[in-house]
Amino acid sequence: MQTQAVIDHIVGWLQDYAATARAKGFVVGVSGGVDSAVVSVLAARTGLNTLLLEMPIRQKADQAGRAQAHIEDLKKRFPDNVKGMSIDLTPTFDTFAATVDVNEADYPAKQLALANARSRLRMVTLYYYGQINGLLVTGTGNKVEDFGVGFFTKYGDGGVDISPIAGLLKTQVYQLAAALGVSESIRTAPPTDGLWDTDRTDEQQMGATYPELEWAMEVYGWNAPEDFTGRQREVLEIYTRLHQAMQHKVKPIPVCEIPAALLAP
Repeated sequence: MQTQAVIDHIVGWLQDYAATARAKGFVVGVSGGVDSAVVSVLAARTGLNTLLLEMPIRQKADQAGRAQAHIEDLKKRFPDNVKGMSIDLTPTFDTFAATVDVNEADYPAKQLALANARSRLRMVTLYYYGQINGLLVTGTGNKVEDFGVGFFTKYGDGGVDISPIAGLLKTQVYQLAAALGVSESIRTAPPTDGLWDTDRTDEQQMGATYPELEWAMEVYGWNAPEDFTGRQREVLEIYTRLHQAMQHKVKPIPVCEIPAALLAP
């Protein structure tokens, strides 16, 4: 990959899109992970207003620390156009969770629903600050997450105006991170969505590493799991299951088409 050329291309794309949309710049949720770190640097390099939001919800100290340090670093590197804010959403989420509380024995999907609610609460916050500042909500999903296994929350972190790195694999995002000067602490941290009270890495939730899933994404459609043995077969089975289950996240909302004859008087 021509890393610098890719960086320049994305920065130019962001500038052009903002100009066409008549937006003043970008708002990015910064989590302490590599994807949001890369997107925030790319947005900052446009020279347009870039608002970085840390939005902790019962967040682990190491995740919050990396996010805060990254925001402070970018404010120093881009003092003319980067601002940062910390919006503690824990009290809001706690109130919501208490209000909708149900017996988990009766509703086994409760914890997953609450995890997705965290992501959706952050989406609402990003759009609030985006609207009052005239900024575009800028997504941080990569190609494997957005189009491969659907590792995002529908109308949560999947609810954005633009997706600057959705055409890049996770391993390519890491290459950009190094070139963009993202801190080593972020680049070496195990990827996690930060939506659970317990420590759950992306790999633990999906059952495969990003390089493994990138391989599966490449062979999917050309090969079946039965064409492989051992770990490769297992990974392709995981990818196939996740990819098929995520279709509702990427397809347009189904619309019931009413026959014209039924609408005639």
